[in-house]
Amino acid sequence: MSSFNPRLPYNSLLLPPDNDKIETIAILKQETNAAAALAELKGLANIIPNQAILINAIVLQEAKDSSEIENIITTRDELYKALSTTLKKYDPATKEVMYYREALNEGSQKVSQRNLISLSDIIHLQQTIVKNDAGIRKLPGTALVNDTTEEVIYTPPSGEDIILTLMTNFVEYLNNVERSLTKLAVLHYQFESIHPFYDGNGRTGRIINILYLLLKGYLDTPILYLSSYIIKNKAQYYRLLREVTNEAAWEPWILFILQGIEETSHETIIKIKHIKELLEQTIEKVRRQAPKIYSKELVETLFVNPYCKVEFITKSIGVERKAASRYLHQLADIGVLTAYKAGKENIFINAALIDILKQ
Repeated sequence: MSSFNPRLPYNSLLLPPDNDKIETIAILKQETNAAAALAELKGLANIIPNQAILINAIVLQEAKDSSEIENIITTRDELYKALSTTLKKYDPATKEVMYYREALNEGSQKVSQRNLISLSDIIHLQQTIVKNDAGIRKLPGTALVNDTTEEVIYTPPSGEDIILTLMTNFVEYLNNVERSLTKLAVLHYQFESIHPFYDGNGRTGRIINILYLLLKGYLDTPILYLSSYIIKNKAQYYRLLREVTNEAAWEPWILFILQGIEETSHETIIKIKHIKELLEQTIEKVRRQAPKIYSKELVETLFVNPYCKVEFITKSIGVERKAASRYLHQLADIGVLTAYKAGKENIFINAALIDILKQ
């Protein structure tokens, strides 16, 4: 809008726009496509016998991608090693991604238990991600700056009372009975524009996206994330966010998010189909080549934990360590797993699954 000044706190941030701005023909059509893709994803996810297979794989991918948007870079291998080994000498980037995963898992559990998302839940998410308890911004001076030119491109609302009022309205809008994917796009803009915390706003906002999909029943499990789509379209993402603020350009922003939901749903559907196919092939291979150790629970453990170790097998199928070690080495002998040393521990990698997750 013409009165917007990026160097002044945006205390006049508008609450949800009028329906005539967000219910255009183009938006309604794209919402139908996005909702259909999500419905297909939701149905397909239910055919995987152990939902932990999808949740572990896809949540970790999201944690990596969402952190990468904030220039926190690590690799899938480092993340899976962090899950699998008792060694605690993780690099700082890996630690931050693991904190994100922890916050996402906790948030998903709270939504399933209480069917709402409170302001205290959001504050707890952010505290888990950044590992401090500073909470809602109290001090002035926060501004978003272009990394190249150092020009101030946006100054979020300032003043604890103003931020709390905006966040209270945000939470009310999030939890009300209205259910639409267009609303998710509006919510995401609002949260990023309020920018309620000193740090971790982007990652917290992206977790809220998936919690909304769970809250409103679009998905049963947290398996769709927009972070990979945002990474691929990062410049457009930030440009469209600014254009909503500067010009009230809601339609391009909402279409961008809806297209992201549709595209990411289709990509996740393909990944789930590949995981299911590999799971079935692995079950058949172990049943045929190692029938004495075969069990459905054993094979599923290799998919829940692509970097597997003895403790995971003892816990999942209830055998002693010696037997679990023998099972893992036999699975490596027939080519289902690849063994390597991590310190004093043996780790067994489901390399075929890792290849799918990297695609």
